[in-house]
Amino acid sequence: MTREWRHAGWAVAGTASLWITAVALASGQGAARAELPREVLAENVFKNVTALGGISVDEFMGTMGVFSASLGFSCEDCHTGGSNNWARYAEDVSPRKQTARRMVGMMAEINKQYFGGRQVVTCFSCHRGANRPKVTPSLTLLYGTPPPDELDVLLPPAPPGTPSAAQILDKHLQAVGGARATGLTSVLAKGTYAGYGPEGFPRPVEIYAKAPNQKAVVVRDSASGDNATVFDGQTGWLSAPFKPIDVMEFHGAELDSVRADAELAFPANVKQALANARSSTDFINDRPVLAVQGTKGNALVTMYFDEETGLLTRLVRSTPSVVGRLPIRTDYSDYREVEGVKLPFKWTTTWLDGRSNFELSSVQPNAAIDAARFARPGPPKPY
Repeated sequence: MTREWRHAGWAVAGTASLWITAVALASGQGAARAELPREVLAENVFKNVTALGGISVDEFMGTMGVFSASLGFSCEDCHTGGSNNWARYAEDVSPRKQTARRMVGMMAEINKQYFGGRQVVTCFSCHRGANRPKVTPSLTLLYGTPPPDELDVLLPPAPPGTPSAAQILDKHLQAVGGARATGLTSVLAKGTYAGYGPEGFPRPVEIYAKAPNQKAVVVRDSASGDNATVFDGQTGWLSAPFKPIDVMEFHGAELDSVRADAELAFPANVKQALANARSSTDFINDRPVLAVQGTKGNALVTMYFDEETGLLTRLVRSTPSVVGRLPIRTDYSDYREVEGVKLPFKWTTTWLDGRSNFELSSVQPNAAIDAARFARPGPPKPY
């Protein structure tokens, strides 16, 4: 089963296609696929959901990505079935599923009893990408060169003299074109997309963005059907092949994250898009960067700007789940000036179970975009 299609289309967007606790359509028709026009709970769509009830379908899918990344597992490590045999995914054949359920309960109890209900202990806290947590300290890690690591969710306090969030964002706006960037009302871009592993072959991609908050990313695939992620300013959807649900609607923090991504496509929007913005410093690839972190609803957004150029180097969006946070990181490069506005022509988006590489061949600022581009996408179909 492919893991790449979860957010392949939304890479400018995170979670999973691994299904650990249960995944068969509640109708009992394994080959049938459903469309979700409104928020529904996981247990009302999938069979045999016992430890992760009471959460939306999109958050349920996100928890699978946390399991996958934390233990280094793929779907087949815990589930029976084939690439699209969703009915068998609900079967309790592997004892690992029972273990996963116990671990979910254990984490919840630890956080409740010792941390006042705050999410301090997660799957990744102990597993760190391994099936079994290590109990013996590693001498290689202790005395060797520490591996590169990323900051945890929250930025450290800003050192004295660090520019404010507003100052950093003002510099960025000037760096990408000043008044020309402020006047940017839409972007129509085309190029190629390449996924990770078996999804690594290039495919055409189209990106449509319209201020202040509409966006659509479509990866074309005539053999399997297109992957389309769309936000119309209020509602967001994912339509992708190789899923038990043809068209999934985003809700809660996932919707907040998609909304932030659409709004941040326009540099003049950033100050208004994020609440509680604060600044700090860091290094990316040995270059100093200035960071701005804020919130969009329940999504946490961190933007890293090159200290010298003021250009956006990295964008990280993070949303909560019952078993750990769901990060999505986008790294930007190859900035080019198009009609007075500097825009990235290359970026890589990485999430818990996939990586998407985008390279643009054409960009049209302030292009006319049909409103139908932001309508709810249809189910994926070969053509």
